[in-house]
This record gives sequence, C-alpha cells and structure tokens, in this order.
Amino acid sequence: MNIAIVGIGLIGGSIGIRLKETKFCEQVIGVEKSEINQKKALQLGLVDQIQTLDEAIQSCKAIILTIPVDSIMVLLPEILDKVTDQVIIDMGSTKSNILHLIQDHPNRGRYVAAHPMAGTEYSGPEAAIPNLFKEKMMVYVEAFRSDEDAFEVADAITEQLEMQTSFMTAEEHDMHTAYVSHISHLTSFALALTVLEKEKSQGRIFELAGSGFQSTVRLAKSSPDMWTPIFKQNRTNVLEVLEEHIKQLQHIYEKIEQEDYDAVHKWIKKSNKIKRIIK
Repeated sequence: MNIAIVGIGLIGGSIGIRLKETKFCEQVIGVEKSEINQKKALQLGLVDQIQTLDEAIQSCKAIILTIPVDSIMVLLPEILDKVTDQVIIDMGSTKSNILHLIQDHPNRGRYVAAHPMAGTEYSGPEAAIPNLFKEKMMVYVEAFRSDEDAFEVADAITEQLEMQTSFMTAEEHDMHTAYVSHISHLTSFALALTVLEKEKSQGRIFELAGSGFQSTVRLAKSSPDMWTPIFKQNRTNVLEVLEEHIKQLQHIYEKIEQEDYDAVHKWIKKSNKIKRIIK
C-alpha cells in the first residue's frame, strides 16, 4: 500500500516521517506544487518520491490532504471525481464548509474528515518533526458518513501516529476549535502587532522580552497562507469568540482605569479555573 501526502509542510511532513518510521506502507508519496519544497522533502527523507496528483491517485490507496482549507475546498471535489476505492483524508482545521460542499457527491463515502490537534508555529518541510502527534487528539468529523473500510484505513494511520481519538459533528468541531485554537492565534497576532507598534518609538523594548512574552506571542510566527483561510472558512465562530474576547479585554480595561483592583484580583482568580482543563 502506498500513501500520498498532498502538501509536505509541518503536518504532512510529520505524518510522512512517522509512516516511514513504522513502515506502515510501502512508499510515502509526496504531492507538492512548490519545487523548492519538493526538493526539501526528498532531501529530508519526509517522502520516498514526488508524483503529480493524478499519478498519486492512481498509485496510492490513501490520499491525505494537509494543505490550507481553501485549497481543500478546490481539490477535494476534483479528487472525489477520480477515485474508485481509494481513501481521501482531509486534515484541515475547519470542516463545515468542506463537508457541505461534498455532502451529495457519489463518492462521499470514500472521504474521511479528520483534524489532528497538534502543531507548532513553524511551516514548510523543514518544520516537520518526529512524534508531533504522539498522545495528541485526532478529531473525526461526521465519521458515520464514511464507508467502513475507508474509516478503518484512516484510523489505522491515526494509530501509527499514536494519537487519541474523538468524534464530533462539523458544527461542534468548528465551534470548539474557534475557542481553543483559532482565538489563540488571533490573540498572538494582535499582541505581536501591539508590541511591534510600540517598538517603532521604543526600539529597546524586546530587550525585556522573557519566556512569558515568548510563549504568549510565539503563534504570531504562524503562516498567513494557512491561517487566513481558516478565519475565512470559520468566520461565524471566529467572530463569536472574538466578540467575547473583546468584551473581556474591555472589562479589565475599565476596572484598571477605575483603579478597582479588587475586581482585577477577582477577574484573575476566576481565570485561574482554567487549571481544571489545562494541567
């Protein structure tokens, strides 16, 4: 069995590393439009060879899409048009629009919607790392709509990645990711711009940037090519979480402005309850 990975960046490359380590398949085939990334993927040993998408569809049992979600919207229907018994697995960070797009496709059963809740702020083939997915969560979305054998192939790959699994509807997935993933990136982008704006007049500001700042702002290094489509595809949920976030910022702004530090203390103490969720 050959497995194709479409898009050999952080996620795709890390999947390739693991599947090659475990010898789960005969060959890992890379499909990548960037010639520079093709060469890097081969040099780094992330894939065994590079093929065109049409070649990969013909030679592979499973095709894993690890490309931006707007590109998935374009490619997924085209791939479904061409498959017979192959399995298509999309690893995108949003699901509602994708699933709606192909819900009536005659080959819908050959498709498995999945989202690995893992990553870093880096992108490209050189960002790929071993064990990126170990003990992280793989979310299956509307798995009941996939053919049983197609899901078994996808789940076997998930087992190779040593991931836990969860099952959700598209609406649940997109809402939850907006609150635990998308808002983290939005906040980091905004904080980076806040500090960069101040740096224009206070050039030495980054001399004081310690681990707290670095851990909070690190996601601002994430790829705009990946994240702009995510915000676009999950617009409704992103706006909802942003509205609540802005409300919280406005609240604490007012309390500090009013010098109501008892309220500030209570606000921080209330936020500490996140320890019940994150150890």
